Order: sequence, then C-alpha cells, then structure tokens
Amino acid sequence: MPLVLTTNALVQCIHGGPGTTAPLTPIWTVNGGFVTAEGDTGALACPFILCPCVGYTLQSMNLNATQIEGRQVILVTDFQQSFTGLPLTIQDFHTTYDNSTPGPLPAGQGVPPPTPAMADLIPPIVTAAALPSVFSISTTHTPVVITYTLTTDHPLKWILTLISEPLKSHRDLTSGVAGASVVPSGGSWTTPSMSITVTLTPAFVAALGIGKTHFYLTGVSARGASGNAEAIIQVTT
Repeated sequence: MPLVLTTNALVQCIHGGPGTTAPLTPIWTVNGGFVTAEGDTGALACPFILCPCVGYTLQSMNLNATQIEGRQVILVTDFQQSFTGLPLTIQDFHTTYDNSTPGPLPAGQGVPPPTPAMADLIPPIVTAAALPSVFSISTTHTPVVITYTLTTDHPLKWILTLISEPLKSHRDLTSGVAGASVVPSGGSWTTPSMSITVTLTPAFVAALGIGKTHFYLTGVSARGASGNAEAIIQVTT
C-alpha cells in the first residue's frame, strides 16, 4: 500500500535539489505535515544553474479514491516531474497508507488486494548506448543516433527530454521534432522491453549550440516507479 504524500516528504530533482511543497488546502496533517493533493505546487532549489528545475505541480495517477475538497490526494508512488520535464524522487517518513481504489466497490466487499502491477515498486531499467564524446559541427555530416532500452514487468509510458546548456532551455522530444526523429514516438510503452532510437540530423546538432546538450529518457511503470538514462552530446566548432 502506498503512503500519502505530505509536505514533510523529501522531494528532489534529478540534480539533487530539494523541493518544498505548498498545499492549496492545508487541512489534513500526518505527523505535522500537510497531506498534498493534485494541483499543489512546489519550488526546487536546483543546483544546475544553466537550466534549473525550478519547481513542480503535483499530478495524481488516479490510482486511489481519496480526495481533499474534490482534489485527488497524492500518493508517494505517483510519478512526478519538474517543470523541465525531468523525474522527481520522493520519500516520506510516516505510516499513513492509502489503500483506496478508484470507482465503487461491490456491495459488502472490502478493498481487493493489489494487482501485480500495483504491487510492483521496482523502478524500470533504462539504458542509453554509448556515444562519441564530442561532435564537431564542421566535420559531423552524418546523422547522430542515440539508442535507449527500457525494461519493466509493468510498463506505462516513457518521456524524452532535451536539456540544453548553451541555450539554457528544455524541450519535450517524446513525439520527435523537425530534425530529431524518434522511433517509436509518442511515449506509449506496452511491452516489458522496448528500444527507442533517436536520430538527429547534422543541422539539428549544429543548432544545439556549442557546449553540452542532455537527452534524458525516463521510463515509468504502471505503479509510478521511474528510471532514466542520460545521453550527452557535446558540440564543438
């Protein structure tokens, strides 16, 4: 059974920056921390100054029925992202569980035991094939290919995020963009193991700017556990 998420939880971005959550309706406490609900926001003290993960908005995966004033209570196991699209890691330190399930239960029946997918808290395994360390825009005349592999017993979705140091920006590449094809695209993950191939044209690589660009592939399981892999392209003149 998952814990409810409170404002006492340890929330961190992928760069190790701590998060502080501000509840919109601070009315229910557990061990002195307010229970959070969908739409509550938080700030991150991210140390990655070139493109920091400045904050987040909590989203429910709709795997429970508990609400606070009409908003879904957040579980520690609900997958969360920073505003840059990167995954958050979350731990809480109490013993208040939420074993509710969405939808009405049959009359006279209690909460059923969790399905294998809902009992699976093991993060997906995500890897990225090794890349050359440096790409020169004056000599790179063929596409750059990044290949990721994802594995979990109970898949849900995946997300591809670009973080640019030279441009100090972030971008969602899950469905691909002009000059960056993603196969398969769209973020659907329906088989326990899959591969994703990202192909970048020389023009796209040149437009990344001189410096490092990070490509994060995040895989999410049905329960909300996540794993990620990073590929880095360093562009020179």
